[in-house]
Amino acid sequence: MRAKTWKNCLLVAAVALAQGAWALDLAGISQGEASAGLKETLTRASSAAVSRLGATDGFLNSPKVRIPLPDGLKQAKSAMKLMGKGDEFDKLEVSINRAAEAAMPEAKQLLVDAVRNMSVQDAKGILSGGDDAVTQFFRNKTEGSLSKKFLPVVKNATDRVGLARQYNKLAGQAASFGVIKGEDDKIENYVTRKALDGLFLTLAEEERAIRQDPVGTGSALLKKVFGG
Repeated sequence: MRAKTWKNCLLVAAVALAQGAWALDLAGISQGEASAGLKETLTRASSAAVSRLGATDGFLNSPKVRIPLPDGLKQAKSAMKLMGKGDEFDKLEVSINRAAEAAMPEAKQLLVDAVRNMSVQDAKGILSGGDDAVTQFFRNKTEGSLSKKFLPVVKNATDRVGLARQYNKLAGQAASFGVIKGEDDKIENYVTRKALDGLFLTLAEEERAIRQDPVGTGSALLKKVFGG
């Protein structure tokens, strides 16, 4: 019932926005309230995702978003463990996840701005796009800008790790031979890409949680829009 209410209300809102109309729908929820409900949901989801991932162990202790070593280092780690020298690789894996956590605060304003500037077409896309619609909305609107924000933070963190610097020296050459993916020729590029994947995944989870329990948000608007 909640999913039906969500779709019906916001679809009416999207159509009404396009037509410039602001009448009430049959459920007694105005198109303005429905549209505002969508924006508030995504704003809350953005804030929750950034807080969740930006906390200590936000990436490291979450199996869904934890960033593993790049493939080229995974193989090397196995060999080094046999020689009793796997500690550096373990430390590097912790470091790259810490770098992702440190980059998260850079995301908040860009995500909020994307929601604030949402168009009617964006709203329709979220309604008709399936389970990954929120992910796709934020990815389309913010991925490039977020990458630019994350990259220097991640680089600053990984540059302090000796093994990361060694990886960067060798990975470019390895990528030219097809041994590793070209997009992973710098560890900071790899971590930034994985951090964004984790952020968009978490955003979608937070958005679903808000729709499933609008009362729990304490928002009278979200309770009215999604509480049916």
